[in-house]
Amino acid sequence: MKKKITVLVIDDSAVVRQTLSGMLSEEPWIESVITAPDPIIAMDKIERQAPDVILLDIEMPRMDGITFLQNLMARQPIPVIICSSLAEAGSETVLRALEYGAVEIIQKPKLGTRQFLEESKIRIADAVRAAAEARIGLVIAARKRPLEKSVERGFPREIPPKLNADAILAKPSPNAMIQTTEKVVVVGASTGGTEALRLFLEAMPLDAPGIVIVQHMPENFTRAFAQRLDTLCKISVKEAEDNDTVIRGRALIAPGNRHTLLKRSGARYYAEVRDGPLVSRHRPSVDVLFRSAARYAGRNCVGIIMTGMGDDGAKGLLEMKQGGAATIAQDEKTSVVFGMPKEAIKLGGVDQVLPLEAIPAAMLKITG
Repeated sequence: MKKKITVLVIDDSAVVRQTLSGMLSEEPWIESVITAPDPIIAMDKIERQAPDVILLDIEMPRMDGITFLQNLMARQPIPVIICSSLAEAGSETVLRALEYGAVEIIQKPKLGTRQFLEESKIRIADAVRAAAEARIGLVIAARKRPLEKSVERGFPREIPPKLNADAILAKPSPNAMIQTTEKVVVVGASTGGTEALRLFLEAMPLDAPGIVIVQHMPENFTRAFAQRLDTLCKISVKEAEDNDTVIRGRALIAPGNRHTLLKRSGARYYAEVRDGPLVSRHRPSVDVLFRSAARYAGRNCVGIIMTGMGDDGAKGLLEMKQGGAATIAQDEKTSVVFGMPKEAIKLGGVDQVLPLEAIPAAMLKITG
């Protein structure tokens, strides 16, 4: 039997600790869930039993989560998921945690409908599974720490039935939008994707083709993420709003908790932002974006799938390739989690498998 994992939950709220422990304890691939009300107690528990994954709050007594994260990464790197209830006003603080080595951001579960709680459980479990398989060395490589060899873990893959892109958009016809001229690019990423996207977008020239991106991230954080990228890149970057035009020199980031589709009206490409169920266990879903690109852009589109856990985007990328689009996957060596690219490659939906640093030049060569 494959090794199960131990999760440490650090939160000053007893209710949150109990809720997260209850959700995670039901997963068959989790050995145990231990808890701590603050980082000081957590450090003592880590010394006695190093967990495989840590769920970390930001606002806590005695030591804030950012300081704890910095100390942990300097002493004993362990995959950390930021579990925050901070609204948009505090999202910049949470995004800083990604720069300091956190692998994921999720929102704390809160009271709501049965469907809401079930979706929270799915997202939290998927985030922990991805973190457990993440190559923490790649996550902190930007801080010039030694790259650590990854540890391959296998987990049971028995998960609840999931909806595919049919729930949002019907399958494209094989001749979708062939007679177009303007090139567009669609990108999908998950765990490890925030840093991958930063490097990708920083390499874009001012006249880069219009780009639409799905990065799995909670609502309230995608806007701050886009604003941060906008300050770093030559092109403009913004969170997508319904009916935003996809134009050269601009990248649109799908808003958290909303599906984003690429549409076309005459000569104009634009983004459609809509509600809907989880697709491939995500909202926004890469599969939804990629299918819309297959339908409305056809061979005038480039699809890129980057680091991330699971298979979201694999089927959509295959549909893009079948529609004549050029497709690229990030390679295993540079992926924090080689899940989404691996599944796309297995399905036969990928033309080129490239290291992250080679993807911008390859895309720009294709789009001219």
